[in-house]
Amino acid sequence: MKAFDYVRAGSPDDAVGAAGEDIRFIAGGTNLLDLMKLEIETPVRLVDISRLDLRAIEETDAGGLKIGALVPNADLAADARVRERYSVLARALLAGASGQLRNMATTGGNLLQRTRCPYFYDTTMLCNKRTPGSGCSAMDGYNRMNAILGGSEQCIAVHPSDMAVAMLALDAVVHTLADGGRSRAIPLDEFYRLPGDTPHIETVLTADELITHVELPPAPMGDQTYRKVRDRASYAFALVSVAAVIGIENGRISQAALAFGGIAPGPWRDRYVEAALIGQPANRATFETAADRLVANAHGYGANDFKIPLARNTLIGCLARLTGNGAPA
Repeated sequence: MKAFDYVRAGSPDDAVGAAGEDIRFIAGGTNLLDLMKLEIETPVRLVDISRLDLRAIEETDAGGLKIGALVPNADLAADARVRERYSVLARALLAGASGQLRNMATTGGNLLQRTRCPYFYDTTMLCNKRTPGSGCSAMDGYNRMNAILGGSEQCIAVHPSDMAVAMLALDAVVHTLADGGRSRAIPLDEFYRLPGDTPHIETVLTADELITHVELPPAPMGDQTYRKVRDRASYAFALVSVAAVIGIENGRISQAALAFGGIAPGPWRDRYVEAALIGQPANRATFETAADRLVANAHGYGANDFKIPLARNTLIGCLARLTGNGAPA
């Protein structure tokens, strides 16, 4: 680990005033410290925000929830309002990491965690996300965990967050503060950037921008679930995951919100897939049509080819479970 300066922020304004290029905010540190030990992240300064007053979960005037950036994942999953009104989020949080990590990991940090692609972590290998312009060893290497949608010739790494997938299905909005008092409200579906030619730029945040809270709109109508397929149940990142909110009226799907993890560089949402469901009968034929749309442009790279049928079948199974109709049409 390289030497760095350390400052403790006394307020959000102090934090963003001390921020900048090659400077990182630290709260739980569950991902950042690992990256610093490997010298993948080499900040010249850490700005400690862990003592800021950003740990509340509050009702909004609109009937939603305001979740402070420093709310631990464990506390968010245990909150009665989250469990009752946003069960897809509670399920996703409990499916992610271990109990010890959930006690430390924060809402803001979870959104900003970086890929677990093995080539990103191995500094002897080529990785455009770690060293722009160097190449991508995953293309022809061990890419079992990598993306089948949204990648580019520069990068096929996936985003590891379970929480972000559920929040995307819930239409979450990320609120930020920057130096000079500037603030933004960023819909989560605009927060992450696809790799394109700049895979090292992962979000739309600027260097001096701090996540202060995440806002959830009023709880959606319909049933919710989070299904995660992984190598082992105890603790593993998703091969494929689905966050789903489905409403049924008179045997037809009246609303659908779907987000996916483990298959793209960020949490993935495709409105075209949702459109294949809305207004249609809740039966196997409808589910298969939506699943076909999901993987229509999917591309495997060898070891991860299995993710294409896995994503399709996971979505079908998830919809069948939510609607109680898994029989063929």
